[in-house]
Amino acid sequence: MPRILDLFCGAGGAAMGYHRAGFEVVGVDIRPQPHYPFEFHQADAMTYPLDGFDAVHASPPCQAYTQSALTWRNRGKEYPRLIGPTRDRLMQIQVPWIIENVPGAPVRADYILCGCRVGLALRRRRYFETSWEGWEMVGPCVHLEPVVSVVGHGAPSWVREQLGYNPTIAQYRAAMGIDWMNRNELSEAIPPAYTEWIGGHLLRQFR
Repeated sequence: MPRILDLFCGAGGAAMGYHRAGFEVVGVDIRPQPHYPFEFHQADAMTYPLDGFDAVHASPPCQAYTQSALTWRNRGKEYPRLIGPTRDRLMQIQVPWIIENVPGAPVRADYILCGCRVGLALRRRRYFETSWEGWEMVGPCVHLEPVVSVVGHGAPSWVREQLGYNPTIAQYRAAMGIDWMNRNELSEAIPPAYTEWIGGHLLRQFR
């Protein structure tokens, strides 16, 4: 079973997807992650050793680029910008790698995923830059009915207006395909269906 290193792992949304795709996953995050479902190391993702793995996934902090954090940035709050330094690290290794982040982040969008592409009633677009410069013809997002959007740490007014109600934690979990995280963890998570899909493309790189 190939081993993948999950940098900036959070509570393990990406990890679960890679696990379902057929990987052994090891997570690294600078903060404690008591809900992480696989082997976990609390450490700095920017210095953790990258050797001994067949692939590396990285999800650097996204708050410097998200719309949900725009108000705080306009008020002067600064967030780490680690995509460039992360890419520089990964370009030095000899195994496939993936960098995931939000629209507006400085990543090459080799693959673009949203809930509607992987069978989830979820509006949550994410970009994936890959070492193999993957490419696939992708149509526009199509949400025929109002769907949950998991953003920030509350329910923004535009989410309430779209749905007509405040989603519950159970509804957020169902939309993300995650049943082990709290609301704050969900806000920073990748739906496992996304990385299960990416993991399929990654396995083809090995073949």
